[in-house]
Amino acid sequence: MGIKKIMICGAVSIGIMAGSAGFVFAQSVNYKVQSGDTFWKIAQKYNISTVSLMAINNANENTILYPGQTIMLPIKDQILHLVQSGDTYWTISQKYGVNFQELLLLNNANNNSMLRIGDKVILPATTNYTVQKGDTYWTISQKFKVNFTELLKLNGANDKSYLAIGQLIKIPVTSTSQIPISQTPTSQTTSSDKPYVTYTNYTVQKGESSWSIAEKFGIPVYELMEANGINSSTVLNIGQKLKIPVHHIPVKSTPGAKYGELLDWWTEAQYVIPMGSIFEVVDFYTGKSFFAKRTAGSNHADCETLTVKDTNIMKEIWGGFNWERRPVIIKYNGRKVAAGMTSMPHAGNDSVPGGVWTSWRSGDYGAGTNHDYIKGNGIDGHFDIHFFNSTRHKDGKLDPNHQKCIKISAGVQ
Repeated sequence: MGIKKIMICGAVSIGIMAGSAGFVFAQSVNYKVQSGDTFWKIAQKYNISTVSLMAINNANENTILYPGQTIMLPIKDQILHLVQSGDTYWTISQKYGVNFQELLLLNNANNNSMLRIGDKVILPATTNYTVQKGDTYWTISQKFKVNFTELLKLNGANDKSYLAIGQLIKIPVTSTSQIPISQTPTSQTTSSDKPYVTYTNYTVQKGESSWSIAEKFGIPVYELMEANGINSSTVLNIGQKLKIPVHHIPVKSTPGAKYGELLDWWTEAQYVIPMGSIFEVVDFYTGKSFFAKRTAGSNHADCETLTVKDTNIMKEIWGGFNWERRPVIIKYNGRKVAAGMTSMPHAGNDSVPGGVWTSWRSGDYGAGTNHDYIKGNGIDGHFDIHFFNSTRHKDGKLDPNHQKCIKISAGVQ
């Protein structure tokens, strides 16, 4: 649900002051007070003056705020995004080049918050940018289409200030500063309706490996290695700079609200539902749902339920543990993706730590690496979730029944 769900309950004195349908400038909006809120905390969160916040609400330093109370926020000249068809918090963060988690926090949202057309999303006043080779304040102002003088002032700089590669500077968020931060497009001809890749820089921390960094950013380790010209034998050093591939996957239209996006596993789905993501699984036929996590899998997603409660719901849908393929919808980061799933746990042992060798694994898998990472959830091992064009691990081939289910949940069959 957008602003209505996330406490910014509606706009007061909202005026359209620009030509784009995607954003509005606000004079004020309503805010529903949360437990622990004070005028000072609210002012800090929304980067507004405490004095002006109290003034617009006819309050003073002795005024007490109560949870559930509605007050006004004087966010004059603050940019709001007016939600359009297909918008999610993720796509909005990419459009304006703002930090995804910061955007969620600012709007009291989370990874599962949904947006509706016409909702209004508050954007951060600034975003960060990592200086690249050849950058100057002038070229950056042109790149992001922001006022050169404003950019200098925001960073306490002048027209003679020197920029160092890797330095972080602030960029004022405007309706036109829509280039993703800290990223350089791999092609000048990227299309808004096709996936594309950009790159951001990352500094290696103590104890990190290529595997842990790849998992942190939700990308296959081979991509990280290819981007940096390294291999599985390469030892990473603390402070070493790595290039991180960032995949931009545009939202696809669906035949109706009950269907999910038909995303290709290899170029789209594995990045929209990255390793380590926690999501909601919705059974296409019954509408019943539970939560799961992608814990492994390269040819398709190997997943585990979060709790016993989730496992029991899964068993209720499937009538127990079995290999029946069913169409499902995966809900994550405000997106709905078409998928096919079985409920049969395999290749794991719940009583042994994940990732270590074990003498017994479920599904007659015998001894080997334990693919059970979530403990106490009532299953041994993981189950399979397939996406469009994903393949089986055993032979690298498509599973026709999974693909049929995926097309059903996408509304194309």
